[in-house]
Amino acid sequence: MIVYFSATGNCRHTAKRIAAALSDRAVSIEEGRYEFELADGEVFGIVTPVYWWQLPIITREYLEKLTLKNAGYTFLVVTYGTTPGCCGEDAGRILEKRGITLDAAFSVRSPDSFTPIFDLSDPKKVEGELMISDAQTDGVIMSVRERVSGNRTHFRTPYAVRKVMDPLYNFIRTTDHFGVSENCIGCGICAKNCPTKAITMSQGRPVWTKTKCAICLRCLHNCPKFAITFKPGFAKTHGQYTNPDR
Repeated sequence: MIVYFSATGNCRHTAKRIAAALSDRAVSIEEGRYEFELADGEVFGIVTPVYWWQLPIITREYLEKLTLKNAGYTFLVVTYGTTPGCCGEDAGRILEKRGITLDAAFSVRSPDSFTPIFDLSDPKKVEGELMISDAQTDGVIMSVRERVSGNRTHFRTPYAVRKVMDPLYNFIRTTDHFGVSENCIGCGICAKNCPTKAITMSQGRPVWTKTKCAICLRCLHNCPKFAITFKPGFAKTHGQYTNPDR
């Protein structure tokens, strides 16, 4: 079983490729399934992005509720743009409290969809990064088949950085960074797809009714009119992105 959290499709794509190679299936953690009783020796994989060098709040809260029985091999895959941060150790510590051993952690470089900082406006650049992602995913598949153990994430950071990055992540998750332009057509896609249900529609326009969200930017990247804004940052000039799931 492979579970994943994906805002713009990178993790969904990676999870599906791993599951297909293992003759398994991939399901979103947003389906809300927290208990799994596996066949003896069955693998259990978790695929997640990294936000501010740590696990996204969505993934963290999921792992804190996860119950596993009979897992023969449990692994984590982190998709990242610059660094997987401390996600390997972060997940291992959370799962240990649940009585679950994280046997291995891997990383897959992917286009970084936090466009307030990273520029994804060049299709050729994005295509090159997607090719790297698929090649690294193939390496992960091979490692999982061989039951490789240990934290194998590349360019990882010490767990201690979480003391610095967690307050920053909590600040950046404040929803008053978001706005909506006059291009909004009131389709409601942003409200429907928000994983934290932080958006509601009022008089045909989105309103952020929670003070914090996951800062996954799913709303911004999936808006058909690119009407969602984020300040401060360069999201408007850096483009929208969703994984083409080739």
